[in-house]
Amino acid sequence: MNSSRGFGVPAIFSIALGAAGSSIYFILGVVAGYALGLTPIVFLLAALFFVITMMTYVEGNALHPERGGASTFARYAGNELWSFIAGWAIILDYLLVIAMGSFAIAHYLAAFGGWMDDKVAEHAIAGGAIAWVVFSNIRGLSADRYRFVLRLGLVNLLLAFVIVLVGAFDIFDFAKITDSVHLGSAPTWDNLLVGAVIATVALTGIEAASGLAGELRMRGPDLRRLVILGTVTVLVWFVCISIIALMALPVHDGQTALAGSKHINAPLLGVVTAYSPDGLVHVLRYAVGAVAALVLATALNGQMLGLSRLSYSLATNRQIPSAIGKLGGDPPAPFMAILIAGALSFVLVLTLDLKEMAGIFAYGAMLAFTIAHVSIVALRFREPEFERPFKVPLSFEWRGRSVPAPALVGALLSFLAWISVLVLHSGARYVGSAWMVGGIVLYVVYRKSQGKSLRKRFTIPAAALYEPPEVEYGSILVPVFGDPLDDDIVGTAGRLASEEGEPGEGGTVIEALYVLEVPMSLPLDARVPDDRIASARRALARAKEVGEEYEGVEVATAVVRARSVGAGIVEEARRRGVDAIVVAAEQPTRVRGGALLGGRGGPRERFVGDMTRYIVEKAPCRVILTAAPAGEEGIREGVAP
Repeated sequence: MNSSRGFGVPAIFSIALGAAGSSIYFILGVVAGYALGLTPIVFLLAALFFVITMMTYVEGNALHPERGGASTFARYAGNELWSFIAGWAIILDYLLVIAMGSFAIAHYLAAFGGWMDDKVAEHAIAGGAIAWVVFSNIRGLSADRYRFVLRLGLVNLLLAFVIVLVGAFDIFDFAKITDSVHLGSAPTWDNLLVGAVIATVALTGIEAASGLAGELRMRGPDLRRLVILGTVTVLVWFVCISIIALMALPVHDGQTALAGSKHINAPLLGVVTAYSPDGLVHVLRYAVGAVAALVLATALNGQMLGLSRLSYSLATNRQIPSAIGKLGGDPPAPFMAILIAGALSFVLVLTLDLKEMAGIFAYGAMLAFTIAHVSIVALRFREPEFERPFKVPLSFEWRGRSVPAPALVGALLSFLAWISVLVLHSGARYVGSAWMVGGIVLYVVYRKSQGKSLRKRFTIPAAALYEPPEVEYGSILVPVFGDPLDDDIVGTAGRLASEEGEPGEGGTVIEALYVLEVPMSLPLDARVPDDRIASARRALARAKEVGEEYEGVEVATAVVRARSVGAGIVEEARRRGVDAIVVAAEQPTRVRGGALLGGRGGPRERFVGDMTRYIVEKAPCRVILTAAPAGEEGIREGVAP
């Protein structure tokens, strides 16, 4: 799957923050239409449930750091059938959130134009957003993009603060909310319950973030900080925005303009329209339109990322046909699952409205979260001795085991909420149930066709899903150091180069490079001792001799000066525009400060030395690592995109 360099708390927080921050843009009007004056209370309850569920997921991912979220928890706590049910329900929610988000993008961009009522333009913009999400996920999401998403999330949080602050000075009147509440009639109990469940749409961000679990190793303090950040952000965001929104567009005669046809698809544009003066309104409309479109687009990327990782997990565990989880591209991604998800999301945009999609979402989410909470409780009994860097707090002892009370509460609430949606929302009852029944039939047929049990786990190697792309190398940079491993390194490059050469055509050029490291105490052009120059020439001559043993391979040699070997290699690769670097990775140590001297500071996060790490992180091209394993002969090879 995609490279995870640089992932950590910022990556997870950016996905969860993006989902929570984006959901308010399209779910506020739907929830307000059901909960009316009690919308802030409903969002407060949803935020508290968000916190409980987030703690459950953090403990589960810390215990079993694998892709899959609730599906993974159910696998270890129960069996493969329950794992599939949880995963299939979450896939439905991913599709719905992608559809709802893309639908909302068109309406927020209407702040800059007049196509609000133009269905063709609306569907074209939504389709374009989905196509961009598909393309981005097939191409691969880097750590730099997650940092951008995090910065955008902070901008979004600042905009929310401005909206709340301006509203507090301009339209604050709490009586507009309290006077409209007539519990039992405005809102009715049924509508209040449906609104409360739909308000949990932001929780898919937890599932999407958990998709990175297999690529992260975070400490207990990092996980606790993640829970605290999520708690504060969601509570402030949901509750404060909903209070101001109901003051801007209050409830009259059991209805609010937030849920009307004019504002339901872009409720925050309606909120700022109620402000004054007109100049401020125009500024805020443009700001909300632009930021909302960007936040929604990046949040949809996170949702598709979660869907692709979940599909890959289900495919490797033979819960869906392996063809759906097939990997391709560079970096590899489950392109078939992404393409299918994009097509299904666009179909949802064309066939369902926002209220219907929100209700169906609640069906899948509550089912999956019920399984997740129950699984965490069950794992306390099934795997009590396993280390848990983070544990859900407020546990109590029962039959010699620690039971997390919040997870029990979460399981009960989500199950009751699922039952309520099943009873009260016809779209969720029919569409959601059809999706789940169809998925279970697919699962049973596929498992039986493979001669496998419905409950036992069967995995296929990840390599079986990977179709490596055809890579052409026009030139390969090979740093040499004058040690015995040079022959193996040049030989690796020689084999790659000879495979690329075509009869009658020029072959690949190997550029053998020797870096003279010049200390900071000397000028870069300082005289280099003759013995070092001689050593460099011998190493390069040997490299040329070994490399040109391969048919059609030409070896060019060069000596360069640099302050550090790694920086010199990267700079030359960039200057020469090579297609790949083949480098000998120095033997790693897991101890900071040097294993020989009993270094202190804890284990390293990566398992290569500083020079190798620098090249892999900074190189402008593919890096092929090859090194001698400790205590063994021969070489070990790997590729870093």
